[in-house]
Amino acid sequence: MTVAPESRTEDRRAPLTRTRVLEAAVDLADREGIDAVSMRRLGQGLGVEAMSLYTHIRGKDDLLDGMVDAVVAEIPIDTSGAEWQTTLRRQILDARAVMLRHPWAARVIETRSAPGLATLEYMEAATGIIRDAGFTVDLTHHAMHVLGSRVFGFNQDLYDSGAGDPEAAAAFASQLAAAYPNIAAIATAASHEGGIGGCDDDYEFAFGLDLILDGLERRRTAAQEPG
Repeated sequence: MTVAPESRTEDRRAPLTRTRVLEAAVDLADREGIDAVSMRRLGQGLGVEAMSLYTHIRGKDDLLDGMVDAVVAEIPIDTSGAEWQTTLRRQILDARAVMLRHPWAARVIETRSAPGLATLEYMEAATGIIRDAGFTVDLTHHAMHVLGSRVFGFNQDLYDSGAGDPEAAAAFASQLAAAYPNIAAIATAASHEGGIGGCDDDYEFAFGLDLILDGLERRRTAAQEPG
């Protein structure tokens, strides 16, 4: 939607707050990528001098921390449900939907060491789903480690599985076949869309998540068995 010039003027005249700065930073990162975010660019967009931003943002690290927390705050928290696997799966897939709206966020989350309030609230909710299912504190600790970044809706793949050129992918796989038959077999396997090329990232994410949740359920059940 195109914003009318008078609307832009009204936005610039609105009082400058930390929330406005963070919203502008997230919007800029969504449009141009995280590397485009700077105090100078934010000041230009908000119609103020860059130095004015330091009243609300202590510096680049504080800005990135705030941006991450603003994105995590978008994840709807819903811990209702009788079955913990279904509840946690839904929660994590909701987080994934948010991360896909902000493709820069995963990269930034991996660099942060100080979680904000929204991040702490989200982690408390996700951990609570597991604990309420009867997991011990120790097993919950292990569960959060094995889930890793998946709990925020993303994970680091071994390699880029982007679609690319199907003909080039087939030719490359053919070259690999003699020396690396197993890699070639995987490369030439039909994708989830019916041909050689990139994988369905959403399917692969859910597949891995389900394996983890099934494994955790087996551990939970075993821990509750007598003797």
